[in-house]
Amino acid sequence: MQICFHLGAHCTDDDHLIKSLLKNSGQLAKQGIAVPGPGRYRGLLADALVKLQGAQADDETQEMLLDSFVDSTDARRLVLGHKNFMGAPHRAIENNQLYHLAKRNTVWIRNLFANHDVSFFIGMRNPATFVPAILHSAPVADRAALLAQIDPHGLRWSDTLLTIREANPATPITVWCNEDTPLLWPDIMHSIAGVNGTQLLSGALDILRPIMVPEGFDRLRDYLDNTEMPTPQQRRRIIATFLEKYAIPEALEEEIDLPGWTEDMIDDLTDAYDRDLDRIERIEGVTLLLA
Repeated sequence: MQICFHLGAHCTDDDHLIKSLLKNSGQLAKQGIAVPGPGRYRGLLADALVKLQGAQADDETQEMLLDSFVDSTDARRLVLGHKNFMGAPHRAIENNQLYHLAKRNTVWIRNLFANHDVSFFIGMRNPATFVPAILHSAPVADRAALLAQIDPHGLRWSDTLLTIREANPATPITVWCNEDTPLLWPDIMHSIAGVNGTQLLSGALDILRPIMVPEGFDRLRDYLDNTEMPTPQQRRRIIATFLEKYAIPEALEEEIDLPGWTEDMIDDLTDAYDRDLDRIERIEGVTLLLA
């Protein structure tokens, strides 16, 4: 079976990807694609990971897990997601790294299904906004200590991805930028579900509703509903046009207020993130979805 793990990251889609895919669970099941609800598998996966401590699951354990997650015997693809797969939120920036537990955790996850084809999916985010978002999610008492151990200029998603690839050389990784998610949402859904990019999926506009004025969102939905299904490229151009006119400015702006974080520093971090994407595109086994 093909088993697809959405590994996060934190402070990106906040489980919206799984929620959007669940709207299509019946349709996808007919194509052999299982999207179980998170409550059905997260606890069992956590228990199995703790019990095995990275050891490969035997055949019986693998089949027990799959039988618990999937109803149909015809299923050929399984989609699972949890933003804590690579570690709890504060682990995301500990030790001056992005997800320093990613190597261990992904190996443990991969070894749960050693007999199957596993792939990883990760939404990345500009460290200039990712670090403040993670700190904001941490207890107030812990924020100063977390911030003190970080040199944000040294945080690179490419380092994390290279570590995961080296530990799991046969496991492909698909990544995208959270900043591009409003344009890429249908592409992300199609990619992790493994379906044709022209297939209509419910929830393909879910990520846009909170960032657009209601009138603009309704007009976009009506336009797409009454237009011959465009190519992914055409769809992205249409969404970009509507966003330019109807986006809620406050929903797109991110206020960063951290000690010592100047506007120039934030610009430098953003430039470094852009350069890092060039490096990520060259990592063998990693597919970067681009808007």
